[in-house]
Amino acid sequence: MGRVHLVSGSQAGITLLSSASVTSEQVCSVTVGNLIGIRTAGTTIVGVVTSISSSSSPKSGMACSVDLFGEIFTGANGTPSYRRGVTSYPRVGHFAHALSEGDLTAIFRCPGENTITIGHLRQDETVTADIKVDELLKKHFAVLGSTGVGKSSGVALLVREILKSKPDLRVLFVDPHNEYGSCFAPHADVIRPSNLRLPFWLFNFEEFVDVLFRGRPGVEEEVDILAELVPLARAQFASSRNSLDRAVLKRSDLKSTGFSVDTPVPYRLVDLVALIEERRGKLENRALVFNYTRLLSRIEHVRSDQRYAFMFDSANVGGDSMVEVVSELFKYPGNGRSVTVMQLAGFPAEVVDSVVSVVCRMAFELGLWSDGNLPMLLVCEEAHRYAPADRTMGFGPTRKALSRIAKEGRKYGIYLGLVTQRAAELDATILSQCSTVFAMRMTNECDQTILRAAVPDAAANLLSFVPSLGLREALGFGEGMPLPTRIRFAEMPAHLLPRSDATGCAAFSASGVDHSYIASIVERWRGPGVKSLQPNDGLVAASPIKSPLDAQRSPPPLLHEEDFTAPSRPTRYQPRFGSR
Repeated sequence: MGRVHLVSGSQAGITLLSSASVTSEQVCSVTVGNLIGIRTAGTTIVGVVTSISSSSSPKSGMACSVDLFGEIFTGANGTPSYRRGVTSYPRVGHFAHALSEGDLTAIFRCPGENTITIGHLRQDETVTADIKVDELLKKHFAVLGSTGVGKSSGVALLVREILKSKPDLRVLFVDPHNEYGSCFAPHADVIRPSNLRLPFWLFNFEEFVDVLFRGRPGVEEEVDILAELVPLARAQFASSRNSLDRAVLKRSDLKSTGFSVDTPVPYRLVDLVALIEERRGKLENRALVFNYTRLLSRIEHVRSDQRYAFMFDSANVGGDSMVEVVSELFKYPGNGRSVTVMQLAGFPAEVVDSVVSVVCRMAFELGLWSDGNLPMLLVCEEAHRYAPADRTMGFGPTRKALSRIAKEGRKYGIYLGLVTQRAAELDATILSQCSTVFAMRMTNECDQTILRAAVPDAAANLLSFVPSLGLREALGFGEGMPLPTRIRFAEMPAHLLPRSDATGCAAFSASGVDHSYIASIVERWRGPGVKSLQPNDGLVAASPIKSPLDAQRSPPPLLHEEDFTAPSRPTRYQPRFGSR
């Protein structure tokens, strides 16, 4: 097909021949993305065409630039094998040729490796795209691509094939859009706010503070009170189980309790409230008393909010349910189920980051304290929401939990799969820990820049294909792939495709909408346990106002015709209720 006219560290230039021995069809078949072999004395060097041009001189013909990635050699048993890297560089004048089907099979067969098939090569549909599943998992992977390019279906296909190869692996999906619930039936459990039980005492201190303050920074004085009394509440519950004297414990030094604010030991919310009230009763400074009162109000508001029932359902009952929670969440034992899909769309927006932080942290701790005997894959959709590149955004403990899995999880059998449509908004440090990257179509220049920094230098030229990739097409880079190449994910059956739980516009019919349908929407909107009001309920007398703040937040009263008449001028100053 051509001869080498230029050799550099990772590239070669090839002049395409136009002699009688090479037909015009062979020359014209060479285009960007094609795999080309260069014959040397003992090997065939494999490269990918990244650019092609035609010289202004008719005698010079056409030339192409090739990135070099590996070589095919003859093994001990006489069969061709492929290895990454180039040990013997080509020389000027060496012949280049299109790879045969046998060459492609030798590259992507991966003999001796545990592989999975996820599709086929874009260059030759008869050659399957095989992935080294051990390298894919142990060194983490990422799937990047814009909305609508087949990213979710590619992730579902990857996970299904991984589970076929490793049936003992457990998979936990962080699913913010409720898409993956139907992809893995009947081997998956879907967790929603209605069936999740995640006790508040499993939250570490930062996560619990984030819940109490609804995602806003905590008030320093109130946080200090919690930091002092939460360990006492934990110790108090432990002592009650051991029949110790609570009164002695309350007067003891914090250092002697043996518990910290983050120790995953249960305690009752009523005990924490009692400790706060006891401290408040001993204070004489009115300003300090207000801090305790405000903290008690926060705890009561969160506990009584039905949206937080998954945390505080048995807050005052007590009981150590950590074994049951871990078993149910991570499917050990699974009883035929190996996938947990945590659907986050129904959780309060203020608590989503804390819930993700708890789950990721517990997954890592489970691998750590089991000495790596419980392998698990954590797939995080919309990963840029939980580990944003901007350090001033997001929730710190969630970023820390994901970062810890990315850096240390492979040592304890906890693997990470990141999925995002905005690579530029994802923490670059966490993304750099993913040794296998599937880059689907992305048109944003910032996303392509981040991707360019995440892939090896030898494959950087292939990123020029990213904006023009087709549906379900991806460029695969890294340890899980034999060499960087363009692949097409296999098409999945319609009933296994990710789809939102929402019915969508296709099922909408305006004629079927009535007041009862709107009432059902409002009931779901308000949360479980809150019934819709009847039409006449708004005319009943309002409940007594408990504080000036409640009065300012309460809706205005119904106006009548006489309210629009000019009021008489007051004869003296009348302070408005609730003003200072």
